[in-house]
Amino acid sequence: MARVLLGSAAILAVSMSAAAAGDATGLWLRDSGASKVRIAPCGGEALCGSIVWLKDSSGPAKVGQQVFFGMKPHGDNVWTGSAFNPEDGKTYSGKMTLSGDSLTTAGCVLGGLICKSVAWTRAR
Repeated sequence: MARVLLGSAAILAVSMSAAAAGDATGLWLRDSGASKVRIAPCGGEALCGSIVWLKDSSGPAKVGQQVFFGMKPHGDNVWTGSAFNPEDGKTYSGKMTLSGDSLTTAGCVLGGLICKSVAWTRAR
């Protein structure tokens, strides 16, 4: 009985650490330093992201603007959904990939044949 409980506790601990490792929620700083986005749950398993800070607020992007929509889990540390680009005003097929404290987002057209990626680091 003690072995079963100990084994169950070990499995639970491993699964909890794996879930924490794949947590894309939080505050992210764009690689250019131009903006910060907060990724948060937005219904079911989906994640959404909104701009919370801009270095230069004179461009088309606005604080409070949602830029990631309905990003749902699609494998380990990958989410797919929609990404809005304030620079051209268009919404693209979106993908987020998490690796430690780095997040890569991509907006794609033509079924993923042409994509533009942006790197983000977790803001402290």
